[in-house]
Amino acid sequence: MRFFLLPISTRRTLLYCQKLQVLPTNKQTIVDKATVRAAQLWSGWEKKEGGWQKKVVVYGNRLLRRIPYEEWGLKSVPPLSTRRREEEILGKDKNHLIYPESLIPTTKAVSVLRTLGTEREALHKSRLMWCLIGMPISAPFALVPIIPNLPFFYLVYRAWSHWRALAGGKHIRFLCDNNLLALSPSPVLNSIYSPLVPDSPTSTESITEKDSAESSTANDPKGIDEEKLLLSQENGRQLVKALDIPELEVELERAIWQVETAIQKEKDEKAKPPGKTGPK
Repeated sequence: MRFFLLPISTRRTLLYCQKLQVLPTNKQTIVDKATVRAAQLWSGWEKKEGGWQKKVVVYGNRLLRRIPYEEWGLKSVPPLSTRRREEEILGKDKNHLIYPESLIPTTKAVSVLRTLGTEREALHKSRLMWCLIGMPISAPFALVPIIPNLPFFYLVYRAWSHWRALAGGKHIRFLCDNNLLALSPSPVLNSIYSPLVPDSPTSTESITEKDSAESSTANDPKGIDEEKLLLSQENGRQLVKALDIPELEVELERAIWQVETAIQKEKDEKAKPPGKTGPK
C-alpha cells in the first residue's frame, strides 16, 4: 500500500491510501462484498433519468460531499485483518509513506500520519454509538409502503462509515507502532507544492505540529499566521495527473472544497463587528 500525505492548507492535510493489490472475490470478506454490491446499486441509480431512486442519489450525494474529508481518508485504509497483520510483520506487504518533504520533513512524517489516524477516534466512537442507538428507532419506518426506509439505511451507512474510519485508524497505529512504513519523500509532490508554499516559515511548521485534533482540523485564533489554502481545484487536478491516480481526484476535490469553505467561514466570522452574533 501507499499512504499519501497531501497538505490542503497550511493547517490541514489529506490522508489517502492507495491499495496496489485488489483481493480476488473468493478472498473478500462479507463486508467487502456488501460494500461492492452497494456501490454497484448506487451507480445504477445514478444512471436513471428520473424516479425516486434518482432523487435519493441526488440528495444522497450532497450529504456524502459533506462527510469530513478526514473520515474519507481513514476509510481508504483497509481494516487490519489477521492475514494482513501477518504479511505486514513478515514484510510480504510493503507500505510506503509518500509526502512532500518541502512541507513535511522526513523526521515528522510518521508523527503526522499517526495523528491523522488517531485524532478523531473518540468522535467516531461516539457517532457510531449514536447511529446504533438510532437504527432500531428508525426501523418501524419500514412499514411505510413503496418508499424504502431511508432514515434506517442512512444510519446503517453512517455506522459502517464510522466503523471503517476507526478500523483504518487502528491499522495506521499498528504500522506506526511497529515501524512498518518505508519513508518515501516524493520529488513529484515537491515540484507541485514548492511554488505554493507561503513565505512564512511558521506556515510550514503548522502542518507538522499536529499534537491534537484541534491543531489539525480546527481554527487556531492565537496562531501567528492565518491559515492559507495551498491547493486549488486546478492544482488538485494537476497533482492527480502527476501521480497517475484517477481515483484520488474525487477525494482531493471534496477535501479542497471543504477546507476552502471552512477558511472562508472563519474569515467571515472574523469580519463581523464585535458583539454582533447575527439575526435572531
